[in-house]
Amino acid sequence: MNLPSIPKKLSSDHVFMLTMLVVNAGNYIYNLLLGRILGPTEFSDAAILITFLLILSFLGMTFQIVAAKYSVLFENQKLQLFIVTITKIAVLVGVVFGAIIMIFNSQLQTLFHTKTATMFLIFAIGIPLYFLMSVNRGLYQGKNDLKKMSVTYITEMLSRLFLTLALVLLVPSLPTSVAVAAGISISLIFGLFPFQKSIVVKTNISFTNEVLDTKSIIIFFALTAFYELTQIIINNSDIILVKHYFNNKEAGLYASLALIGRVVYFVAWMFVMLLLPKVILLKKEGKNTLPILMKYISYITVLSIGIVLFTYLFPNFVVKVMFGEKYISIAFLLWKYALATSVFAIANIFAYYFLSINKYIPVVISAVLGITQIALIVLFHNSLEQVVEMQVIAMVVLLFFQLCFFFYHNKKNVRLN
Repeated sequence: MNLPSIPKKLSSDHVFMLTMLVVNAGNYIYNLLLGRILGPTEFSDAAILITFLLILSFLGMTFQIVAAKYSVLFENQKLQLFIVTITKIAVLVGVVFGAIIMIFNSQLQTLFHTKTATMFLIFAIGIPLYFLMSVNRGLYQGKNDLKKMSVTYITEMLSRLFLTLALVLLVPSLPTSVAVAAGISISLIFGLFPFQKSIVVKTNISFTNEVLDTKSIIIFFALTAFYELTQIIINNSDIILVKHYFNNKEAGLYASLALIGRVVYFVAWMFVMLLLPKVILLKKEGKNTLPILMKYISYITVLSIGIVLFTYLFPNFVVKVMFGEKYISIAFLLWKYALATSVFAIANIFAYYFLSINKYIPVVISAVLGITQIALIVLFHNSLEQVVEMQVIAMVVLLFFQLCFFFYHNKKNVRLN
């Protein structure tokens, strides 16, 4: 009997997918262990820092996407000039954001009812490193060097996991939120490795507008930043608003719900990372980009259906395994949150696809629905269940409009051809 042959060497795509599964699992273990060790009340403070890290990841993604796109389009000296320019801007933006958080640390403590403001100061120190790390990853992504990019995710995840747990368990006198902040900031140093040497290579290239088409870069950067802002709003506004409107215990319960329910989004992000450079390259070569979009949409849809069904059928089991008995009261909302996240993940694939082929209406659609989600939660937050239901409504409407634009765009292209 002939057995199917096993490839002797995994492709870079397979290595990256496996790595991201490991990274997502590690991040989940990090969150689950913190939730179990700290309990709902203290975990609510840690969850704010984790939310801030997610917000930072979306801001950093702007630099990563821009670096990835233009490292595909540019070559030789033009590429080197672009790398030097985007790196300087990334570090400067990181310093500005870090300074803002440092200046307003006391106000942030009051706004989110945290036990200490020091956690925000320590978190702010690492922000410039995150933006530098994002440029580094974007260059590897654009060159399709997924193995080296994978290593940066692994080093960041492992260092944050072990450093945070060591500080929480071995230094009990240290406030847990401060320990979490320190673990996050230090892990960003490890996330810089392996480092793209071209970032720091000295060059004699003169910085003139004639060398780079700065207008197109600025437009793409601005639109990408705008879209990432909508991602921040949709992904994190609920946790921030719940922390503001509800008590610490309820906020901690909701944070656990969000972390479990977002598993589909984090897996979907892995496909976005693979999709972007491939679509840009296919478009550059004048080839059809639709098949690769359909491929990744089908993956996410199947995954989403499976997760929503499982959380609907076994909510108590999932919450007990992940966070323990203390969080069981939130289990009945799990499938609804997973549904909202799944719908958003599918809509997000469409939005990033269109962003990569320079179609920006889906970005505007996402912005409108992100603001709508905030408005709905601000108006309707009598219970945690109502907060989740508002998100389901907003995300279903978002997907509806993204699908409308997709079919309109596809029909228009067929007519033109």
